[in-house]
This record gives sequence, C-alpha cells and structure tokens, in this order.
Amino acid sequence: MKISFHGAARCVTGSKHLLTVKGNRKILLDCGMFQGMGNQTVALNNNWGFDPAIVNFLVLSHAHIDHSGLIPKLVKDGFNGKIFATPATKELTGVLLEDSAKIQEDDVKYVNKRRAAQGQPLLQPMYTKADAERAMDLFETVEYDNWFKIEDGVELLYTDAGHIIGSAAVHLRITENGKTEQVTFSGDVGRYRDMILRSPKEFPQADYILLESTYGNSLHDLHKPAFNELLDWITKICIQNRGKLIIPAFSVGRTQEILFALNQLELERRLPDLDYFVDSPLSIETTEIVKKYPGSFNKTIQKILQTDNDPFAFRGLKYIKNVEESKMLNFRNEPCVIISASGMAEAGRVKHHISNNVENSRNGILMTGYCEPNSLGARLQQGRKEVSIFGVNHEIHAQIGAIRSMSAHGDYEDLSQFLACQDASKVKMLFLVHGEYEVQEDFKERLLRKGFKDVTVPELHFETGLS
Repeated sequence: MKISFHGAARCVTGSKHLLTVKGNRKILLDCGMFQGMGNQTVALNNNWGFDPAIVNFLVLSHAHIDHSGLIPKLVKDGFNGKIFATPATKELTGVLLEDSAKIQEDDVKYVNKRRAAQGQPLLQPMYTKADAERAMDLFETVEYDNWFKIEDGVELLYTDAGHIIGSAAVHLRITENGKTEQVTFSGDVGRYRDMILRSPKEFPQADYILLESTYGNSLHDLHKPAFNELLDWITKICIQNRGKLIIPAFSVGRTQEILFALNQLELERRLPDLDYFVDSPLSIETTEIVKKYPGSFNKTIQKILQTDNDPFAFRGLKYIKNVEESKMLNFRNEPCVIISASGMAEAGRVKHHISNNVENSRNGILMTGYCEPNSLGARLQQGRKEVSIFGVNHEIHAQIGAIRSMSAHGDYEDLSQFLACQDASKVKMLFLVHGEYEVQEDFKERLLRKGFKDVTVPELHFETGLS
C-alpha cells in the first residue's frame, strides 16, 4: 500500500491524495482545485502528478471547491470510476461544480475577446458545464456510520466531520495479504462549538491518519462571540459611518452562519433596521439545500427550530438573483450590508463590490474566513495602501477587518479533540495536509509531544509506502 500527495501539500487548497492498494488499484481522496495561489494557480490545476485514467475510485470528503473543484477535469482527462460521497455532499457538489464550470467558461470568454483582437490563439476552459454534468453521473451516495464495501478488500466508513453539511472524515479499511489496516483522512475538521452543526464524531482506531492542519498552531477567539463582533461592525460602518459593509463569504457554510447570526440578533431585538443583501445566486441555492438536512444541526438549532421554522431568515433580508440587481447596488447611497461570494474575494460578485467600495472611507470590508496568502482577501488584510482588482489599482480607504471566531475549521484544541479517540501509540504514521508549512511544522511538534511517533509534512507529489 502506497500514498502520494498531489494537493493541499504544504498549502491549504487543492486537496488530492492518491492511495495505491493491492493489484495496483488506485483510490483518490478528494479532487480539489487550487485557489488563490497567484501566478502558480493555473499550472497547479493543470498538473495532476498522476494519470486520471488509471484511478479506479474517488472518495470525496465534502463539497467545498478546494476539495471537489477539479472533479469535472478529472473526468474530462480520463477518469470513469465511481465517486463516493454523502447524500448532502453530492447535492451541494452538483450546484458548486455547475457554478464553477460557468466561471471557467465566462473567464475564458472574457480573455478570448482580448486574444482575438490581438490575433492570438483562443483558449479553452478548464472544464465546461457538460463536463460537470458527466461527472455527477458517476456519484454514488454513502450514509454516515455504516461500513460500505467498495470492492473486495476495501471498505469505506464516513463519520460526521462537523465542517459543513454533509462533510465527513473518510475511513478506509484495507485488507492486503490477510492483514487489515485502516487509513483515515480527516477531510476538514469542524469545531466542537459550531453555531449550527453537530460536533465531529469519534472514529475507530486508525493505523494511518491524514489530518488537516489549517489552524494547527492557533486558537480561535472565543472571548467575543461572532454575533457581537458582527453587530459591532454593522454599527460602526452602517449606523455611525452611514456606509456599506461588504462581507465576502463562502456560499456553503459561512453564508449560512452569517445569516443565522443576524437572525439571532433579530430574535434578541439587537439587529439594526437596515437592508441585508445576499448577492450570490449560488449562496441562495446552497442555503436551501442546507435547510433540507436539519438532522446535521446541533441541539441549539434543533431547539430554535421548534419556534422559528427558518433560522436563516430575518427582517430586512433581501436576495439578489440577477446581474442587473447586483449592479444597482453600486448606485445605492443608503447604508446596507452586502454578503457575497467568494470567501477569499478571489472571484464572483463580491470582487466587483470590493472594487466599487474599497476607496470610500465610509465603507467596510469584513473577512470571515481563511484566505490564501496571495488572494485578494489576504492582500486587503495585509495593511496595503493599494490593491489591484481586475487589473486596476485601487487605493484602500475602506476599513478592513476580520472575524476570526467564525471559522468552520477547527483550531488546535478542536484538532486535538478530534484525535482524542485514538491511541497515539497505535498510529503508525500521521500526515499533516491542508495547511501552511510553518503552521504544520509547529503542529507537528505538538503532536510528537502528544505521543504520535511518526508525523510527516509531505511536499507536493511526495510518495511513500504504508506497509
């Protein structure tokens, strides 16, 4: 048995890990897109490091694009095996991949106009909506908490990872030469005090673990609840400054958390009387999917649902569905809150809103999640005086902030609690993935002190034997 790492290796995006088992059978864990990697992004997304046509199965941990976004390209480049996912992950992945394909097509169309005018050869999108549709035909759903036979000698177990609806830790029970060993891939680990979702679940003893490490050396600020931080920013920007508050938010997970927080502020009669716009058709669609899986909500939400049938709706909430309505927000002078994708501000309508509002000192831009160091969201937070958006330099006069406590990724204590069900002495190898290298090196030392004897931080395309 061998494993190789082809994404989320000493970086946070592009999750792809290839397991080779007896008979040269190959199982791919996640198939994520690299995002926010600057000039390297295109090259990284075009270099698999393996042949997609010889992969037999894909096991998907959850729907986020940095874990699922290259599935259509995988199929386009020759993969034709089964794709396993939880029911909610399949449903969310369907809408996310369709949206991603549209972005690929639109981006190429925009670039090709310029290339055609310059007499240059035209480019093709990385994949199309048709590729995404073909990929979705390969999905097979697997429920939580039941071992599922993939083929002789390979069984799959999904346990709730508490990160987004449908997210799972992946456990593979592999039998080779009469010996059975378990490989566990954490996917993205959620938080044990998440405002919406159930906590990550305990899992059987593993021989090998692939563990995400996004916040492996830090703790989220729990002293000031996200509700209060959000209210402070709304008060400062919209009430005192009479400006617009732009909130970049991932369509799945973060948008729903923000809507829930605003709903709670209304229930507590603390929500300012303003217009709150969700300007992302994808966020609207994914919010409706999230509502279909109340069984994944924590006990607090279950109790709220007894008296409030929609914990993501409140007075003043307005959904923007078409481009014309989105553009009209640029001409609006009244204070308001605009929640829009993407969370790193790298693409989507939020990038246009930032472009139109970042130079006005009355306005604010509030980040609510992790941003790759080269992404627009990260550059805004670095204290720069100027930033380039769509090739145009903008002076930064808007107030820039971040709510750290709203992350859907577990911090060091959450990750430690996730591992608490394991006997460290029985884990033969632990690999840290999905994290920045300096963070991973720090986290590695912590794990060694906890008794894990072999902790590795693999680099891109690193391969090693497991048994």
